[in-house]
Amino acid sequence: MAIAILGMGLMGAGLAEAALARGETVTVWNRTRGKTEPLAKLGAHVADTPGDAVHGATRVHLFMHADAAVDIVLGDILASVEADAVVIDHTTTSPERTADRAEMLDTAGIAFLHVPVFMSPANCRHGTGLMVAAGSQAVFTKVEAELRKMTGDVWYLGERPDLAACYKLFGNAMLLGVAGLLGDVYTMARANKIDPLQAHELFNKLDVGGAVKVRGLKMARNDFTPSFQLETARKDIALMVEAAQPHELALLPGLAARMDVGLAKGLQHADFGIICAPDLEQP
Repeated sequence: MAIAILGMGLMGAGLAEAALARGETVTVWNRTRGKTEPLAKLGAHVADTPGDAVHGATRVHLFMHADAAVDIVLGDILASVEADAVVIDHTTTSPERTADRAEMLDTAGIAFLHVPVFMSPANCRHGTGLMVAAGSQAVFTKVEAELRKMTGDVWYLGERPDLAACYKLFGNAMLLGVAGLLGDVYTMARANKIDPLQAHELFNKLDVGGAVKVRGLKMARNDFTPSFQLETARKDIALMVEAAQPHELALLPGLAARMDVGLAKGLQHADFGIICAPDLEQP
């Protein structure tokens, strides 16, 4: 079974390496040809153009940087994709543009799935991590077994074509947000002459992940029964900003501003989770 992998960034190169290790026939392409050389040494065929890469491939995997690059590459391969091939886009993309792209490819008679990944380069090489998929159930069923060889878990979200794009953004928001808040914690630590490594030991004791399961579920249900009142949470953020002086914090001031909206509406006794209420900003 021949596959094409277009885009030799960290993810694309890692998955190409893993496919070669499984004995698959792999053709690779990258705008900067030099990035394909390590894969060529492992046995990959190197194509000069995206159109050349997809000839004879039953699966075409895209790993682009952004929507614009996906659109350019799709335009380059439309006339060359095999009739029975499946185009699988792993790029983190706009939900709206992903839905438009899926409609365009369906009109062109090309099978398409959007399958973004929560995988590091090491995950890609070792077949671990998570893929989230959206698109035609029949198309997903056709390639599911092969996708499962590439990752630790594949979560099919349904036929709505933009769902995986949405869930990818949800996941990345959490990952980036956690990193940003850790940065704020370490900024406070340094301002108070505490080694960030020492400060990090708190999180071996404090189960912050539990907040996602417990508080997160309450917030999703719009249950704002107080366990940590908004006015108290806002007071604590003021203390954090003060403790970080003279340094600026990355995320906590924005959270404080959101809390101020709720306080201005007289919601000081609600749980601070009310910052996510859909009508918070309405008059």
